Amino acid sequence: MLNIDGSLFVQIVNFLVLLFIMNIILYKPIRGIIAKRDEEMNSRRNSIEEYRNKAEKDQKGIEEGLIAARKEGFLAKESFKSQGLEEEKGILREAGGSVEQKLDAAKKELESKIVDVRKSLEGDIRMFSSELAEKILGRSVQ
Repeated sequence: MLNIDGSLFVQIVNFLVLLFIMNIILYKPIRGIIAKRDEEMNSRRNSIEEYRNKAEKDQKGIEEGLIAARKEGFLAKESFKSQGLEEEKGILREAGGSVEQKLDAAKKELESKIVDVRKSLEGDIRMFSSELAEKILGRSVQ
């Protein structure tokens, strides 16, 4: 089976030397490459996380800005609406006052014309009635 002699020790030394050489030539560079790759991956993960956080922060900022702009727009709209209503009320008050003044003036003018027409008609009625009485009676009435 297994003979323990000097060649076994040579084989063990040969194996250890080969293992040492392979470690220097093959395993250390591969481990270095793997370590660099891990560093690069961690660096990229960190960059991705930073960009993701920045994007979320920017998104929140945009949403907050949008909410603020909508609120400001709504307040401005309400302000313009209330100003418009106040102006409308003022215009209607002026128009109502103006209409009332015109209506009062028209009533006064109409009343004065009615008085003038009555006076004129009263004079005409007296004249026509005296003419009619003269024609009916056939004599002059004074």
